[in-house]
Amino acid sequence: MKEIHSKSGEHLLKLKRINSSILSKPVQFAQYTILLVASGKGVFHADFGSFAFEGPILLFSTPLQIIYLEHDEVSAVNLLQFHGDFYCIEYHQAEVSCNGLLFNNIYISPYIQLSETEAQIFNRLFIELEEELTQETPSETVLRAYLQLFLAKSSNIKSKSIENEDALNQKDMQMEHFMELLDKYYLTLRKPIDYAELLSMSPGYFSKRCSRYFNKTPSHIIQERLILEAKKQLHLTRLSIKEIAYSLKFQDEFYFSRVFKKVTKVSPQTFRDITGISIVADLPNV
Repeated sequence: MKEIHSKSGEHLLKLKRINSSILSKPVQFAQYTILLVASGKGVFHADFGSFAFEGPILLFSTPLQIIYLEHDEVSAVNLLQFHGDFYCIEYHQAEVSCNGLLFNNIYISPYIQLSETEAQIFNRLFIELEEELTQETPSETVLRAYLQLFLAKSSNIKSKSIENEDALNQKDMQMEHFMELLDKYYLTLRKPIDYAELLSMSPGYFSKRCSRYFNKTPSHIIQERLILEAKKQLHLTRLSIKEIAYSLKFQDEFYFSRVFKKVTKVSPQTFRDITGISIVADLPNV
C-alpha cells in the first residue's frame, strides 16, 4: 500500500492492490474511491443502486457511500482513493468535469466500461502514481497532476459513452422529465405518488418505469436527491447543521440528523468532520 497523510493523520491519497474479498461486505470509505477491475464480472452495489459489470471497468464512489461487490472470478482490484483536502473536484470542475459525472450523480451509472487499450492507459497511470509515491519525498504537485489526468481521462471517456448510449438507445422522456421535476421540487415533494401524479401515471406503473430506467426505486431516488443536497451543503458551505436543516425544509435539525443518519449511517456532523469543508466554501460568490 502506498499513501500520503495530512499532518493530522488523515489519508489524503492512497493506492493499493486489494483482494476483492475485502469488498464482499458493505463498506464505507472516507475518501473518493476508484476501483479498477481488470477482469471478471459481478454486481457493484452503491447505496440504493445495483449495477452489473464486467472487466475491464472503473467503478466510482463518493465519501461514505455504502458499497460492496458481488462477483465471479474477480481476484484483485486496484484501488485509488483521495480526500477532498488533497484534490477538490468542485474547485477543479473546469479542468476535469468529474463532479456530477463520475461522482455525485444519482441518475447515471457510477462506472466506465473500458476497452483493452483504455485499461492499459489507466494501469499505466496507476504505475506512475505508485512510482511517485515510493519516492523518499513524493511530490504532491506531481501526484495531483497524475490524479487530475486520471480524472480528466475518465470524464472524457464517460462523456463519450453517454453520448453513444443516447445515440443507440431511445430515451424514456417521461423518466427524463421526472429527473427535471425532482431537481425542481425535491424540497417540497418527497413521495413517489407526487411525481406519478405530475407525470399522469399510476403509482405502480411509475415505479416500474423508474426502477427499469435508473436501477432504483422512486423512493430511493427521491431520498438520494435530498441527501445529495445535504452532503453538498455540509461539504461546500460553512452553514450550521441547523441552517442546513432549515434550508432543506426539515422541521428541525434533530429530524434532519435522523433522516441523514438513516441513509448514510453517519450523522451530518460526522460526515462534515470526515470529509472536511471544501476550499470552495471560502471563495467569494460570483
